[in-house]
Amino acid sequence: MQLRSLFLPIAATSRRDLVERIVQLLVGLFLYGVALGLMVHGGIGVAPWDVLALGVAGQTGIGYGAVTVLVSILVLVLWIPLRQRVGLGTLLNALLVGPSADLALALIPEPPSVWVGASMFVAGLVLLAFATGLYIAADFGPGPRDGLMTGLVRRTGWPVWLVRTLIEGSVLAIGFLLGGPVGVGTVLFAFGVGPLVGWFLPWTTRLRQTRSRQLARA
Repeated sequence: MQLRSLFLPIAATSRRDLVERIVQLLVGLFLYGVALGLMVHGGIGVAPWDVLALGVAGQTGIGYGAVTVLVSILVLVLWIPLRQRVGLGTLLNALLVGPSADLALALIPEPPSVWVGASMFVAGLVLLAFATGLYIAADFGPGPRDGLMTGLVRRTGWPVWLVRTLIEGSVLAIGFLLGGPVGVGTVLFAFGVGPLVGWFLPWTTRLRQTRSRQLARA
């Protein structure tokens, strides 16, 4: 595979459109990291990939954010046999979400009670869905984990729900065995993130497409 074919092309209706979409991508990834920090601090369980990251962090002493980056890089390595194409958003997702989460963990205080923690988790879940809509609507390529899923679907011909379940279930099991936190928040994430992203993503995509058309006419 030629080097150029490894990367997704970047298209824009104008220079202003490109700049605005890059800013949208960066804001979305930063907010995604903040959302992860809120959910981790919530203390009622986390998403499967974060169960893995926190499990590895606990076993190795490496910080949660650094482990998140390392896991993202490992997932990108798994893209190679799947012949997935990497976008700017893919690379920035792998590199920026972890440090943003660490920053949020450093600045957000620990909840004084389980009820406050649960509220923080729910706020983080909603923010994560909104942030997902922002960075996907910027249209710079999928995140590492989403790309792994779509690549496996394309290669195996299996349905999306089966591939997603196998990936998330395997990650959750490994993270749990490593001591990652599994709780009611893990269940809330499993059943809540899909509908929330399903609401935010069409809205953010519609706004972005409308804005891009306006800039093209200008």
